[in-house]
Amino acid sequence: MEETTPESTGLRPPLQRSASPRDFEPDERDIDKIRKWQQERIEKRLRGEYQSAVLHLSQVINDNLATPAQISSVRVEGAPHTRRSFLRSLIDPLLPPPSAQNDLQSTLHAARSIGDVLQRADIFHTVDVRLERAASPRAGTHDVDLVFTTKEKGRLFVKSSTEVGNNEGSASIVARLRNVFGGAETFEANLSLGTTTKKAFDASFTAPLTSSLNTYGELHLFGLERDHSSFASCSEGVRGAKALVRSGRLSSGMHELAYEAVLRHIGNLKPDASLSIREAAGQSVKSSFSHLYTLDSRNDRLMPTEGVYLKAAHEIAGLGGEAAFLKSETHGQVSRPIFPGVSVSLAARSGLLWGLRGPTLFPDRFQLGGPASVRSFRPNAMGPRDGSDSLGGEMYWSAGLSVITHIPQKPQWPVKTHAWVNAGRLDDIDKSRSLGDNVRAALMQPSVSVGVGLVYNFDPARIELNFGLPLVASRSDGTRRGLQVGLGLEFL
Repeated sequence: MEETTPESTGLRPPLQRSASPRDFEPDERDIDKIRKWQQERIEKRLRGEYQSAVLHLSQVINDNLATPAQISSVRVEGAPHTRRSFLRSLIDPLLPPPSAQNDLQSTLHAARSIGDVLQRADIFHTVDVRLERAASPRAGTHDVDLVFTTKEKGRLFVKSSTEVGNNEGSASIVARLRNVFGGAETFEANLSLGTTTKKAFDASFTAPLTSSLNTYGELHLFGLERDHSSFASCSEGVRGAKALVRSGRLSSGMHELAYEAVLRHIGNLKPDASLSIREAAGQSVKSSFSHLYTLDSRNDRLMPTEGVYLKAAHEIAGLGGEAAFLKSETHGQVSRPIFPGVSVSLAARSGLLWGLRGPTLFPDRFQLGGPASVRSFRPNAMGPRDGSDSLGGEMYWSAGLSVITHIPQKPQWPVKTHAWVNAGRLDDIDKSRSLGDNVRAALMQPSVSVGVGLVYNFDPARIELNFGLPLVASRSDGTRRGLQVGLGLEFL
């Protein structure tokens, strides 16, 4: 009987030559390279088989899109902590009407829409869907069931962290309870200690208000102690509550309507505090309604190279309490690439505070200046001043132009270089003159600075190291010539 060998059966032992010279097989003496080369060939073959299977499946689906298919039922598996009534409120509006002549295409469209809304509920790690023949004994020939296999996210989340932003460092602990009542509600509590905001707490409850998950309601309780001694000889304590309704998405425009009731306290005056700060000391109550609109299409919120950002906030206070004002503030930014590796960013901000009953209060006034605001000026040190204390202002504008480039030969680095020009002004409103005259006077007398520096995208914050020179400054402005470091989330 003839002996059987691997060669006679067409089998080859491992690590034997299996290709023609054009496949660049490594030398047979280099075992590691041969293993790696063969693994790459196997992965390439598997990718080819997978792509072929996907193309075949796509062809099968496309050839049967017109096949009748009626959704008999929708089941969501793996969601023991989520209310059935809440799931029905999400799913039912997305189902095609049963009276229509539905086909496979409409069924797949409904499955995709339902899967998307389940993902946006932010209570599931994974959402997978499959089509099954309808299980109901009364189902028709073309009836199918949509079965969503899900895995819920953990309900309790606790995190401690250190954060930097807007020239402040802090340490915080956050506790979050997800899906509190089985309807995608979230309760979150946050306690932090920082350098400028000495301590702060915030507790919030958020719940969806519509089945599309585009509208949410929130309740907040908050408090903080903020140290203003770097620019004013005092500190500020805040305790308050806020209720809001938020609707829309950032990419297409988000609206927020809110009511806020806040108790503020100006205290801890330094011995050399100015008369203006001493007059501002004490408690005040603010009761206000506000509207906020935000649109953000930027490709990166910290270092964008393309896109548009717009934020417009309007607030009216005076329904009780000492604070009574109309307040409006607008931020805008446009970023565009101009050459490969080079982009330009133009940003502008403005604000107006109009007192309705007497002078405006210190906690409501605008502050301007600093590396995240108008560079080469000290933080919150522009505008009206009494001695060494910055008092803030009732009207401001600022604008900045930045050209951002890659480090030469290192385009992949998160560090970039930039050159910038900043301008702005902060003033009080002279009510003996028209508002137009006040605006024209502020625009005609800007404070200006220029400089160059490095930008580091250290998500979730941006860090800048700049060398700048103030070219024009008002007598009351606090300038900063030379190096300046900025930490923040929004820069001019």
